[in-house]
Amino acid sequence: MNIDQARTLMHEWVQSDSLRHHMECVSACMRHCAQRVAPSEVERWGVCGLLHDFDYERHPTMEEHPFVGIAHLREHTDVDEEIIEAILGHAMYSGVPRQSDMAKHLFAMDELAGFIVACCKVRPGGIEGLAPKSVRKKLKTASFAAAVSRSDIAIGAEELGMEPAEHIQWCIDGLRASDLIES
Repeated sequence: MNIDQARTLMHEWVQSDSLRHHMECVSACMRHCAQRVAPSEVERWGVCGLLHDFDYERHPTMEEHPFVGIAHLREHTDVDEEIIEAILGHAMYSGVPRQSDMAKHLFAMDELAGFIVACCKVRPGGIEGLAPKSVRKKLKTASFAAAVSRSDIAIGAEELGMEPAEHIQWCIDGLRASDLIES
């Protein structure tokens, strides 16, 4: 599956503009990470980011998400097992371990991308000039973007073997390069 096919599938399943935006942001972060980690896999990593939550709007419960989407991908698409395993692994409750670089990066970028988008919304300059220090300060404010799991962000950085500031910078760089966030 290429990135255009993944985007088409996402649009068929997701009506929410905010969820679509989140998936595009995670895809941008995944493509950015792939440029450093797996340069020949940039598009595949982007597909993974676009599809990671494609069933969430229709099937938001832990009993269904991402399992319904995975069943659809296996039955109706040519998405490979590494992408499927990464999508399963981004849901900690799935019991699927994150073993591949793709899976580790998807988990690490998912919550963080959402948090950084929230940070940008309250900054006059948006993503322009956003530094990891500012993001880390906001992470300490439990009431800010309260639905974002700080634990998942910390686990993601740890699984990648990255310092939190470096992890945050990678995500900021991916979002900045995407033009998905206004400056």
